[in-house]
Amino acid sequence: MVSAARGRTVLIANPSADLYGSDRMMLEGVRGLVELGWHVVVTSSDDGPLIPLLRAAGADVVFLDAPVIRKSALRPGGLVRLIREIATQTPRMRRLVADLEADVVMVNTVTIPFWLRAARRAGAASVVHVHEAESTLSAPARALLTRPLRWASGVVFNSQTSRRVSGSAWLERRDRARVVLNGIAGPDRPSPARIHLDGPLRVVYVGRLSPRKGVDLAIDAIDRLRSAGIDAELDIVGDVFRGYEWYERQLRERIARLALEDRVRLVGFQRMVWDIVSAADVAVVPSRGDESFGNVLIEALMCARPVVAADHSGLREASGGLEAAVLVPTDSADGLARGLTGVRDDWAAMRDRAWRDAETVRRRHSPDAYHRALSDALAERIGDLGARTPGRTAASTMSESEPLVLEGRGR
Repeated sequence: MVSAARGRTVLIANPSADLYGSDRMMLEGVRGLVELGWHVVVTSSDDGPLIPLLRAAGADVVFLDAPVIRKSALRPGGLVRLIREIATQTPRMRRLVADLEADVVMVNTVTIPFWLRAARRAGAASVVHVHEAESTLSAPARALLTRPLRWASGVVFNSQTSRRVSGSAWLERRDRARVVLNGIAGPDRPSPARIHLDGPLRVVYVGRLSPRKGVDLAIDAIDRLRSAGIDAELDIVGDVFRGYEWYERQLRERIARLALEDRVRLVGFQRMVWDIVSAADVAVVPSRGDESFGNVLIEALMCARPVVAADHSGLREASGGLEAAVLVPTDSADGLARGLTGVRDDWAAMRDRAWRDAETVRRRHSPDAYHRALSDALAERIGDLGARTPGRTAASTMSESEPLVLEGRGR
């Protein structure tokens, strides 16, 4: 068992070892918390690309299965499996919190809420970091995801969008909800986009391959551009969740059916995206489903590249005040193609706007500010618990940081 170091200990519960939006934000948070003197332990149910990066950042890692709320839990068989997992796994989770003498448990995403009960029973404070804002979920599904927030000592939202969708009025009344903008460590120095669009327009998509992310819309938009006599190519960066392999097959079949094999490439998951985004002229974020924020939009602009994105939810929030973020109708390949055409036709101006936006987003999403705000939010909840619990030492809070504002579930 991992022993607690001197000072404050935070146990961070993460549902997997992937490297997408919420995982990357958690990794960035770990870097900052370690630098600020926290002892950080991260628990994951499996191994994957995130694990060596966590260890390199100074965190201890414990592998432990934990119940995860999935859509299947809304069906009778899935609910039975979830109840069985809760009964068998929660005692182990509680023992880990107690053995570590964790001061606070941070639950990364709303899909693993039973860590909150484990923290409470072990006498630790708890904070949920919410990266989701799916307003189109059915009422039972949304209740299943958001009702457990009541168990938390506090909640950190990554955007005003996720704060609004969660319906956290009871937390607001108790002043236990905070909005903390994602901290994103961009490239050391953005490289200017090419001056002239000689040859094809280079388009990039970065993110999960899933229907709700609208990857097929990006492929169709390239086909629309070709039909309009505009030469364009698309790199698709990312892979599928387990169980969604059928969608990748559909994408490949679509590319073949449209005879776009020489124009659309599926390049798979890439741990670092800065080089591939910088090699493009413009990024697309065609999500059909709600996004709590829009990391990919911000990452593209950190590379000084314009972005064409769906006009809804957190993507609208993320693009606020930015000149080179073009919002287009949701679920529309035609709209996406028109947005790309507009960027191409006004290239000189869009290139300059993206360069200005690069500096804006670097300031707005400073990792240092994110680290301080996250640390403050955790320390604040420990202080509350110490004040309420006789015999428990209240942690001193960090110095106050400038209020920031929140993200979606990721790339």
